[in-house]
Amino acid sequence: MAKVIWAGQSCFQISVSNSKDHSAQIVIDPFDEKIGLKEPNFSADILFITHDHPDHNNIKSIKGEPFLITGPGEYEVKGVFIKGISAFHDNFQGKEKGRVTIYIFEAEGIRFCHLADLGQAQLTNEQLEEIGSIDVLMIPVGGEGYTISGQEASKIISQVEPKIVIPMHYELPNLKCKLDSVNKFLKAMGKNSAIPQEKLQIKQNALPKEGTEIEIAVLMP
Repeated sequence: MAKVIWAGQSCFQISVSNSKDHSAQIVIDPFDEKIGLKEPNFSADILFITHDHPDHNNIKSIKGEPFLITGPGEYEVKGVFIKGISAFHDNFQGKEKGRVTIYIFEAEGIRFCHLADLGQAQLTNEQLEEIGSIDVLMIPVGGEGYTISGQEASKIISQVEPKIVIPMHYELPNLKCKLDSVNKFLKAMGKNSAIPQEKLQIKQNALPKEGTEIEIAVLMP
């Protein structure tokens, strides 16, 4: 069982447990409240930072003594298998905004991918090979020069072919940076709307089957 909670921007807490010997709290990209959103109130065993910007690297806000991962490489922590893959924050080989780290992690038989503040219009063949088969994809959709747009996100989803998609990094009340709304992304995916959920609970044996329509889960911060 995995439980996914979103705090806004690219910040998530994913709790994984097989109710036996492995359980872990994973947090990704905690932000500073200066961006206009309430600072995350999360504790973690494992903390991922995708890049060194204030809306992604507020390490001190996270409770506990997490194992900190800040870049590419392979790791195993508390039964969670993790891979960091280098990517670009822009569509110009990082010349404008530098690099970010995509994280793939597997726990309880579920493979997650967090695409950071991806700015590439599409993933390279090498990146796709490293990413592999994904069950749950967390993807930015806000555009406006910060990340890929909803239209570009829809094309990257076609490249990755996940079972569940969680959009992130889009317009929210009080957020100080201007981003597109999640509705633009939903429209690009052929959806009129989606009912936001407080959290997403995922079991391996209840994942959508191969060949079925991709499930889009919009979360409430």
